[in-house]
Amino acid sequence: MTQTAASENTAAAIAALADPLALAQALIRAPSVTPDAGAALDVVAGVLTRAGYTVERLVSATGGVAVDNLYARIGTTAPNLCFAGHVDVVPPGDLASWTHDPFSGDVADGQLYGRGAVDMKGAVGAFLAAALRHGAPETGSISFLITGDEEGPALDGTVKVVEWLAARGERLDHCVVGEPTNPDALGDMVKIGRRGSLSGVITVHGKQGHVAYPHRAENPIPKLLRLLESLTATPLDEGSAHFPPTNLELVSVDVGNPVFNVIPAQATARFNVRFNDLYSLPTLKSELERRLDGPGLTYDLAFREGPSESFLTAPGPFVDTVLDAVADVTGRRPETSTTGGTSDARFIKDLCPVVEFGLVGRTMHMSDEATPVDELLALTAIYERLLARYFDTFAR
Repeated sequence: MTQTAASENTAAAIAALADPLALAQALIRAPSVTPDAGAALDVVAGVLTRAGYTVERLVSATGGVAVDNLYARIGTTAPNLCFAGHVDVVPPGDLASWTHDPFSGDVADGQLYGRGAVDMKGAVGAFLAAALRHGAPETGSISFLITGDEEGPALDGTVKVVEWLAARGERLDHCVVGEPTNPDALGDMVKIGRRGSLSGVITVHGKQGHVAYPHRAENPIPKLLRLLESLTATPLDEGSAHFPPTNLELVSVDVGNPVFNVIPAQATARFNVRFNDLYSLPTLKSELERRLDGPGLTYDLAFREGPSESFLTAPGPFVDTVLDAVADVTGRRPETSTTGGTSDARFIKDLCPVVEFGLVGRTMHMSDEATPVDELLALTAIYERLLARYFDTFAR
């Protein structure tokens, strides 16, 4: 076989791999309920290895369960554009509530069905296909950071890969996370940041006693209610240029008392705060403590592990490159937003500017999770345009 014929065969083989629907189906058919994502990562590794990427598998088990992660790169020079995401999925729940097997990857009436079709194996298939179609850049690099621990505790996934990259001096110049960012239609929204998250538990101790003899007891419930009123009566802020107002949500009030004739010994309340860039974790904690100290009551306050700071990727050339790529395909420029929950972008922002753009999120985590095939193909086209625009802009 001549060198030209061999090259043509290789190109044809890679082109055959670059089918976003087939890739998404292969990922869905590799069950990967968090944190058991190894089989799905095998699919990613196999495709990228055949396309010439250097693929490394990283296992971490600081949380007590081994988690498989992957980093792959083609090219050795800057700029390095990274596509990041996860192949672990939430459990399917009641199988009887699905009209298609959650791990079948069935296509029916133009919809791709399966757990992870939207969140986010569909997007992983799309950016794999886009990168394979683009090929190795003449100048610069394309990389992938794929975790098996996004839907779980997130202790041994992206955060560990980010630490590993930093330790070896591996630079990411920019990153796109393929989370489902669009509320209603493809092209609605690009996430350029995320609110921070802080959870806490307030406990008020009293003295248990009979309700008929309240003078012998000390009821903690009225005291807890006063503390909660102090905590929530006034908004924490009115929002900032790129963020909505900080929101404190009470999620549980509990005394553990199933009867009517006993004053409980203690009362607890749990809360979560989603906060903007007007606060840091230390300043937010200080403000919450100031409010709770106002009523002059004794209480215990414990902040939970796993908080995250807010972050913003400031509008500029990189954000514009993403917005322009979306507009090229959809015909409209997306809204930029910092709404929603946390994502693994909160770890990647320590390495480089990061934005998020993926599929429409209507059915994520639901029974019969599905994405229209035409939207999967359009997302692939958007990622292709992004690659072309990115290296035209930054590889100079």
